[in-house]
Amino acid sequence: MRVFNELPGAEVVALCDASEENIAKQPKGFLPPVVTGDYEEFLGSNIDAVVIATPARTHYPLALKALHKGKHVLTEKPFATSSAEAAELIRAAEKGGLTLMVGHTYVYHPAVEFLRELIQTEQLGPLYYIHTARLNFGLLQPDVDVLWDLAPHDLSILLYTLGEEPIAGGARGTAHVNPSLYEIAHVDLEFLNGLLAHIYVSWLEPIKVRRFVFVGGDRTVVYDDVADGEMIRVYNKGIKLDAAAASNGKFAPQYLQEDINIPFLPSREPLRTEAAHFLDCIRSGKRPLSDGWEGLKVVRILEAVEKSLYNGGSMELFSPELRIGHDEEVPVPTVQRRGRL
Repeated sequence: MRVFNELPGAEVVALCDASEENIAKQPKGFLPPVVTGDYEEFLGSNIDAVVIATPARTHYPLALKALHKGKHVLTEKPFATSSAEAAELIRAAEKGGLTLMVGHTYVYHPAVEFLRELIQTEQLGPLYYIHTARLNFGLLQPDVDVLWDLAPHDLSILLYTLGEEPIAGGARGTAHVNPSLYEIAHVDLEFLNGLLAHIYVSWLEPIKVRRFVFVGGDRTVVYDDVADGEMIRVYNKGIKLDAAAASNGKFAPQYLQEDINIPFLPSREPLRTEAAHFLDCIRSGKRPLSDGWEGLKVVRILEAVEKSLYNGGSMELFSPELRIGHDEEVPVPTVQRRGRL
């Protein structure tokens, strides 16, 4: 509400929250004219667009109802909790000529834009591997596991910076507090050129970690989202094998080490950029950077690695239809969830 209240050309006219306690916590200056716990009343008010920031499993029914009422929709991640739901939302938006956008906020982050430029212009040299960590103490979700809660951020960053989707993936994890929902997960993804990415997510770590590492042949870049003022560090380090210095047929490694670069990043709030982009897409009719199709890609990957997570960690090959284009049919895979269907 703060961001949309601050943006020119936008007016917050209604708020729907079933919790009176939540409403009472909001600054009085942010509260719009209509405040209700009734979603039907909310949709019947004078609104053009809806922002859905609710528990994960409510995203689909709330978004679908809003689209059927002719409202543009921005929904928080995860876009939906199944590819069938995601596909139905896309179809409803396209049928109604409506803007449908997913809150993959990090693709609007200046640091992630910098990462994408580094990778797309091959400034790191050949990419060797990627590892990420998104850890904190809580907040445990009642309706989805840690994979669906935290991994969408890392997956959306990977898809955006690399410009491609994985071909296979697997996951292992553990559940200690709630036996039916994992609190820790390790995800491994493989891409077409052999590139490997490892994603570690946890609700049980005592400290907050938000870190991305891209290891290249010439340079390595570290993105630390909780490091104020130094979110990006580029390490000019690499290892080469020197054929000229070979001994007994074995190449000698050369360790190349130069300065660490800390680039300047624009001071721009990603959430504000995302919200402004949503408004611009509504007005212009252009496709959002994080549209429903991008949301569906992330949901499909989550479905595949979740299948692995609840079936012993086997690697799952992603079928060709999993790597979809914008006008293709959307086959729906079947995923067995432990204790949740």
